[in-house]
Amino acid sequence: MKPLAIVTGGSRGIGAATARGLAAQGYRVCVNYLRDAPAAKRLLAEIEAAGGDAFAVQADIAETAGVERLFAAADETGAPLKALVNNAGITGHAGRLDGLSDETLDRVLTINLRGLILAAREAVKRMSTANGGVGGAIVNLSSAAATLGSPGEYVWYAATKGAVDSFTVGLAKEVAAEGIRVNAVAPGLVVTDIHAASGLPNRVADKAKELPMGRAGEAEEVAAAILWLLSDAASYTAGTILRVGGAR
Repeated sequence: MKPLAIVTGGSRGIGAATARGLAAQGYRVCVNYLRDAPAAKRLLAEIEAAGGDAFAVQADIAETAGVERLFAAADETGAPLKALVNNAGITGHAGRLDGLSDETLDRVLTINLRGLILAAREAVKRMSTANGGVGGAIVNLSSAAATLGSPGEYVWYAATKGAVDSFTVGLAKEVAAEGIRVNAVAPGLVVTDIHAASGLPNRVADKAKELPMGRAGEAEEVAAAILWLLSDAASYTAGTILRVGGAR
């Protein structure tokens, strides 16, 4: 039986690139999405056309019920859960802190932090050898914003990613003896639709020339780091925040 991998927010961008890579490596991939069913459908068709195995689950990880529904659907496959990629995240509309709405703040905190922690909790319940699991690996998506701060853009988003880093280190120590490796990847400026969603559609083009490498990263380059952290090649890597930011 193929091992199972769950990718939250997996229908587009870094999540989709990671799902493709996991399927190519022989995982059965559970692609979680919130609203973009057509994108999820296209991704599944692409994975299946390449000989991979994937299915999609619509669930809002900002809600406890949504996280539970996602993992219940994964349980129905009967496959052992070996990998969780906590990829879902949003910035909210870009701007200064003094223009931040309560609604945006609540949504960003709930998805980026609460949802990530809830998903990790459910994964640990299933992976931990202390709970009868067979072990596994969790990769959380952080951001270079955790250390850069994102002033004038979304300092609240940066704050959630700083919390993700702390959570990653702590959880890694908590479950290392139970067969679970926990790490994070912190992308820098990457070509995804998160920029347009924040109200800054030209952000990549505007900032790329300022970067040490002179270009933004691609989703596949971040996915490669995630896939390495999930692999046996990273068997002694835990509690690490791996920055994929082109020296930014």
